[in-house]
Amino acid sequence: MEDSVQQGIIDFLQVGGPVVWILMVFSVVALTIVLLKLWQFSSLRAESLKTSQLALDDWRNGKGEKSLEKLDEKRPIDALVGYTMRALLSANISADLIREEAERRAMNQLSQLRSYLRPLEIIATLSPLLGLLGTVLGMITAFQQMEGAGSQVDPSVLSGGIWQALLTTAVGLAVAIPVVTLQSWLERKVERIAHNMNDAVTQVFTSKEAKALTEKAAQEMLHAA
Repeated sequence: MEDSVQQGIIDFLQVGGPVVWILMVFSVVALTIVLLKLWQFSSLRAESLKTSQLALDDWRNGKGEKSLEKLDEKRPIDALVGYTMRALLSANISADLIREEAERRAMNQLSQLRSYLRPLEIIATLSPLLGLLGTVLGMITAFQQMEGAGSQVDPSVLSGGIWQALLTTAVGLAVAIPVVTLQSWLERKVERIAHNMNDAVTQVFTSKEAKALTEKAAQEMLHAA
């Protein structure tokens, strides 16, 4: 049974030609990238808001140092919230500078989360085009065979050449459709993380504790001047 399945796969690849081999490589690369991204999101728990919300609750209640203890700064959102809280508690940096640095760190984290999504987009774009190229080349071969046969054209030979040519288009679409779906889903996850980062940092700045610390820092800077 296994031998027949293996032979069927070999025959399928031989019929499809080099285009199908390239598409198979694309599918393996795409699957590897998707698994890598799923592992990255899972290990970082990048979308989790549980600990950051607990910390923000303490922050709003004026428990600045205690709020930092609730954070798990291996997570991107928690790391950003933790930096912002510590910077405000230090009371020696202006709120504008803290916000700019928080934005810089957020951009770096989001860039890491978006890594390897561009190759997925390229694979999704090229796969149907390669499939179409294989079909065109196969049709050219089929019509060349017709021309060589002259008036002794066998319809079965022509139909066999056509289905073999269309095979590459089917494989190209079979690779592209799931890759497009997964790439869009991963992009949406990054967008949600970006929104949650912005929302959490904004909550740090707009709470009463943050306002009090900002005013205190401004007064100390005036006295120092």
